Amino acid sequence: MNIPIGWIIAMACALGGYALHGGNIMVLWQPTEVLTIVGAAVGTMIAANTPTNLKKMFAGLGGAFKAAGNVKQKSLDLLCLMFEILQKIKRDGLMSLEGDIEEPESSPLFEKYPEILKDHHLVDFITDYLRMMLGGSLDVIQIESLMEQELDVHHTEAHIPVNAVTNVGDGLPAFGIVAAVMGVVHTMGSIGLPPAELGKLIGAALVGTFLGILLAYAFVSPVAKVLEQKADAEGRFYMAIKAILIASLNNFPPAAAVEFGRKVLFSYQRPSFAELDEGTKAVKGK
Repeated sequence: MNIPIGWIIAMACALGGYALHGGNIMVLWQPTEVLTIVGAAVGTMIAANTPTNLKKMFAGLGGAFKAAGNVKQKSLDLLCLMFEILQKIKRDGLMSLEGDIEEPESSPLFEKYPEILKDHHLVDFITDYLRMMLGGSLDVIQIESLMEQELDVHHTEAHIPVNAVTNVGDGLPAFGIVAAVMGVVHTMGSIGLPPAELGKLIGAALVGTFLGILLAYAFVSPVAKVLEQKADAEGRFYMAIKAILIASLNNFPPAAAVEFGRKVLFSYQRPSFAELDEGTKAVKGK
């Protein structure tokens, strides 16, 4: 919801300041300039990205306008799930997780945390490394190294929409200049017109520069920043899982291991120590 509100404030201030300065708002309405700038930006975006990257970008754009929901509760659910997994390993051994790993959708363990279960990438990350631990063919250092590589891949893929939208924003001022130059060329071809008519043509040409800069910094760049923030926040969940599993492999008890995971979360995502303690006690009670 913040993005539309920000857009409205930016437009109101830009146009309001222009109007208060005595400018005519209707002069800024230049459909051909909009067509040139936006059309060139969209065409360049299509040319610069593979179909896969374009799909990721449009999917990411949809998420940028959605509310994040209760992020702290999701973090608490994830930490409690990991605590419960480690408790089960400690109590019944790794082999007891085989059914939960192979079919997490029907696992009583995962079903308790529907917000985590519907995040298929997160569930896959958890089950893949539990499966490796179950296999016993890799040591702690090898698993940690593999996790780091996968997190690097995840980070790169998560930033594909960010980079695509950022590139569009970076190009808009230049396309505004292109539209302005084309307007100037048209004006120079009409040099025989009266000064009043020439003034209108020059003003229309300069609108291109204005639109390119406004669209870049007031509309597109904020969306890219939101996408980046969401990608970084999502990556913290994976880092928490990594910290918890590595701590467990280093023989830390479940309560201490999940504390490792809690500490790597951003402050606004992180449940307090008391909240986590209450959550783990509820798990023990069950």
